[in-house]
Amino acid sequence: MTKTLALAVSAAAIALFPSAVLARPMTATDMHMMHRLGAPEVSPDGRWTVFTISSTDLAANKRNNTPYLLDLKAKGAAPQPVKGAEKGHDAVFGPDGSIWFIMEAGGQDQLFRMIRGGAPVQVSNLKGDIAGFKLAPSGDRLVVWADRDLRCPDFACAHLPKKPETGSGRTYDQLFVRHWDTWAEPGVKSRLFGFAVENGRVTGAGAQLTGALVGDTPSKPMGGGEEIAFSPDGRTIFFALREAGRIEAKSTNLDIFSSPSDGSAAPVNLTDANDATDNLPTVSPDGRTLAYFAMARPTYEADRQVLMLRDLTSGQVRALTQDWDRSVDSIAWALDGKSLLVTAGDTLEEPVFRVDAATGKITRLTKDGHAGNVHALPNGDVLYTSNSVYAPDDLYRVTSRGQVSQLTAVNRDLLTQLDPISFKKFSFTGANNDRVWGFELKNQNATGKLPIAFLVHGGPQGSFSNSWSYRWNPRLFAAPGYGVVSVDFHGSTGYGQAFTDAIHNNWGGWPLEDLQKGLAYATSQDPQLDADRACALGGSYGGYMMNWIEGQWADRFRCIVQHDGVFDARAMAYETEELWFDEWEHGEKAYYEDPAAFEKWNPVNYVQNWKTPQLVITSEKDFRIPYTQGLAAFTALQRRNVPSRLLIYPDENHWVLKPKNSIQWYGEVFGWLDRYMGKGAGR
Repeated sequence: MTKTLALAVSAAAIALFPSAVLARPMTATDMHMMHRLGAPEVSPDGRWTVFTISSTDLAANKRNNTPYLLDLKAKGAAPQPVKGAEKGHDAVFGPDGSIWFIMEAGGQDQLFRMIRGGAPVQVSNLKGDIAGFKLAPSGDRLVVWADRDLRCPDFACAHLPKKPETGSGRTYDQLFVRHWDTWAEPGVKSRLFGFAVENGRVTGAGAQLTGALVGDTPSKPMGGGEEIAFSPDGRTIFFALREAGRIEAKSTNLDIFSSPSDGSAAPVNLTDANDATDNLPTVSPDGRTLAYFAMARPTYEADRQVLMLRDLTSGQVRALTQDWDRSVDSIAWALDGKSLLVTAGDTLEEPVFRVDAATGKITRLTKDGHAGNVHALPNGDVLYTSNSVYAPDDLYRVTSRGQVSQLTAVNRDLLTQLDPISFKKFSFTGANNDRVWGFELKNQNATGKLPIAFLVHGGPQGSFSNSWSYRWNPRLFAAPGYGVVSVDFHGSTGYGQAFTDAIHNNWGGWPLEDLQKGLAYATSQDPQLDADRACALGGSYGGYMMNWIEGQWADRFRCIVQHDGVFDARAMAYETEELWFDEWEHGEKAYYEDPAAFEKWNPVNYVQNWKTPQLVITSEKDFRIPYTQGLAAFTALQRRNVPSRLLIYPDENHWVLKPKNSIQWYGEVFGWLDRYMGKGAGR
């Protein structure tokens, strides 16, 4: 028995900690076959959490969701699928512990409800798809959102006149004409409709809650349920909306409105005094205080997000984190209402912090990794998801004493098959004599000199950070034996607002200097990195930087990969949709008002210097940096007789999301790197 047990333990150790002989490089197919854990919700008694785990159907080129339950009080419990809800999503708990979720029925997305252990019951029969919903804590009200004509008096758009039959052309009298990846449909916005819930079923036609407001709620293209909140008694709904009329494409002025959840009165603007962004309304457990974040500068989408508290009786507002030089990314209340739980970027990480509601004192609760989806538990623990460069999201819990435990391991079997990696942060003196951070990532089983994949993040107000991505994945870039190097240049987030602001009207200046100094520092500190074999890669702003490097740092790299990058700043100024971004970045004026500000950092002005082989990638549904920018860059390369290749997707936007397209993307990128640097290091 002792020998048998020893063999079993040895086998388990091999499974959890693969040797260099058994492990293999990660592939793009591996990445897309990984399970993805969705946002968890917690039952009112704190015992259960429900979340989706999605898997890839590669043949169908899509992902499928299944809700799972996890018992938070049973030690070592494993997630169990919710029987009967295999294709459901957006699951939440009702106040009685029942589970509500969206699932297809009769060709449309409808609401279902099930008692734990029972069968799902369809509880809505609405005309048209439900985009999302929120259930009131009281359980007797529900709000649904979906795209609807502004004239619709209810969710079904009853008695709306039919549009006259005419040609296929759309007419517009103002911007937006298109946004992100969708052409705007005149007179249609994402709107909120309130319903009564009786005996567990959705009743009535749906009272429209946005009144005469003309705007999308949740906001487009990225907004969701985090922008909508109920009061504890279910009588009031709070929501964010940008009401901008003709200047919507130039405005970041999201405001927070309150409205009776039965639609009995017009919505009231609670943040009208602030012309910058206000968002993430979050109501305290006692219903007396509304938390949200506020930016200070209109038209600047990357301004610091300060945590605000509004007394809902007196209307008094105070800035709780004004003295904290970090930007609040998510908000949740502790159940006793004495503190709030927030996430914020901090030096390549995204930890969970506790903020004292009375004093604003900040306490960091988690260490490494990218945390999100935070929930307070009745015993004072905090539930959250976390990912890193090592692995995608799993569910974690941290106690009041700071003890962290991992509750799920949804990709353990696959991850244990893959080569281990090493991740190391570094810092150096960059532009303006400021401290600048970066990281290097390597396959631990790679031997010999490593050619370098130099990754430049987008945004530009962002960071690749210690996080997992299903688009630009640093671990995947390291898998073939490349040494991955990334630098958080001036403009990056997680280092204070002044550092983020430093890229303003400075796109090709300090960031390029940081990249040059950062790459030199990394190669000087790690002799395994082959400084003579490096390719640069970037998307969005990173793609812009690839075009800028072509003209300003042309002899450094053996090849370049440019994805959705700005090639001509003048054309970009008139073709992009969210004008606030492009105009703020170049001095807060339109191109015709200050062309010199745009031309100062315009890659098209330096095409005569282009010589580095470049792979250009773009997509026809990208309205942020339209595909014409990629076509123009490819034309410039071809006319200059620079070795170049164009990859263009007809069915993707600013991101490449479809599994087969992403696998092709990595195949083209790695083929380009191999062509100019040779295969990655051996194992």
